[in-house]
Amino acid sequence: MARKGNRVQVILECTEHKDSGKPGTSRYITTKNKKNTPDRMELKKFNSILKKMTVHKEIK
Repeated sequence: MARKGNRVQVILECTEHKDSGKPGTSRYITTKNKKNTPDRMELKKFNSILKKMTVHKEIK
């Protein structure tokens, strides 16, 4: 029986983008280990629409 790993795909979305009033969204897809990081991830990533580094939080 094949056992599924603890690694899952997550979507990171910019926290500052909605407040800016600009159209579109800044999202990144990455993977995380559910056992090591059970809570939602937060990473600083580049938002190409705002043209600066912003905090991206895990959604869903």
